[in-house]
Amino acid sequence: MMTSGPVAQGLRLIPFRGLRYVPERVGSLAAVTSPPYDVVVRPDGLHHLECADPHNIVRLILPQADTARDRHRQAAATLGRWLADGVIAPDPEPVLYVYEQSDGEILQRGLIGALALSPAEDGVVLPHEDVMDDVVADRAELMRTTGAHLEPLLLTYRGDAGEPAGAAAVIERTAAREPLLATTTEDGFRHRLWAVTDPADRAEAEADLARRQALIADGHHRWATYLRLQREENAPGPWDYGLVLLVDTVRHPLRVRAIHRLLRGLPLSRALKALHGLFRVERIDGPLPRALEALAGAAAEGNAFLLAGDGGFHLVDRPDPALLTRTVRADRPEAWRTLDATVLHAALLDEVWDVPDAPEHIGYIHDTAAAVEQAERLGATAVLMHPVREEVVRDLARQGVTMPRKSTSFGPKPATGLVMRSLALD
Repeated sequence: MMTSGPVAQGLRLIPFRGLRYVPERVGSLAAVTSPPYDVVVRPDGLHHLECADPHNIVRLILPQADTARDRHRQAAATLGRWLADGVIAPDPEPVLYVYEQSDGEILQRGLIGALALSPAEDGVVLPHEDVMDDVVADRAELMRTTGAHLEPLLLTYRGDAGEPAGAAAVIERTAAREPLLATTTEDGFRHRLWAVTDPADRAEAEADLARRQALIADGHHRWATYLRLQREENAPGPWDYGLVLLVDTVRHPLRVRAIHRLLRGLPLSRALKALHGLFRVERIDGPLPRALEALAGAAAEGNAFLLAGDGGFHLVDRPDPALLTRTVRADRPEAWRTLDATVLHAALLDEVWDVPDAPEHIGYIHDTAAAVEQAERLGATAVLMHPVREEVVRDLARQGVTMPRKSTSFGPKPATGLVMRSLALD
């Protein structure tokens, strides 16, 4: 994935004029923020955010209209209106931003800036998951129509251990000052943002990052969108950079969580019946935390999943070796072939359950309880996953091997709406 030593051409992070909400024009900063677009649980979570404040950022990142074109045009019109009305305004000068999240258990700090785009083969920014073309196309049209990057990607890099130096020192010095904004969102996280205004500080941070390479922790589709839009342009310009948050995981290790699957057209009874003779299936008494403990224990021994949708839980493990031999690609590293996500997609979704890999058939849900609730409400099947270890992700990224999409959820993720980037200003 990443190294702590020098690379031939590393990360190039530059200042930009951030677009930010004007506190006096909104109910509260917390009420206008949102999780990243792909974490919002729809429809309930979307409706909740829309009702939180008429200017909630979800109206830009997940606009609601009958067609994709109308959605994108609506987002652009909304952004233009909010700018004209002074609800959102650009900062006066280009800066880097220090961003902090904390909840009493975890403290995460990083730098937000505009990062020079680099394809994976350059080894500067490394993806670890595949992407869906239709999602990239949708995000590309939204970015193109609004002319803005509405939410930062989360990238991680490995800084140096020991006393803070370089970017780490700049972050620590900046965080000792009065922030530009501070708010606490309803999930209990406190968010603070500072501007790095001293040219010497910016130069120190930029020189340090120029020796680093990064892993995409969250935002693979948006990174692919950045690259796609850059390829469409004929001349150098603002499309050569993308809005990112860079976090040094030596100082601020991220949490790694699973992303669960909602199989909308597959009743749980049919899913369980199809597993006969191919996996061991054991009913687990709830509640959910106890069932997840059983999943963790089984996952330590091999591939394991927890199915839900009928009011109970079913542990699925010990796959038939012949099934895996028949369905899992043999030309990939062992670490990839034994991933739960690999086995789920290759053996279960493609072979046993014959579930098409399309949004109308498979939903990706980060919240465990929400996945269970939706499966029970829809008469569908929720497949609950156990998190992948971070060292596995790092090792595969170093080898240039991408994991099945939506294999991991790194966090905490940056709140959407605290700082945006207008391409027209850069």
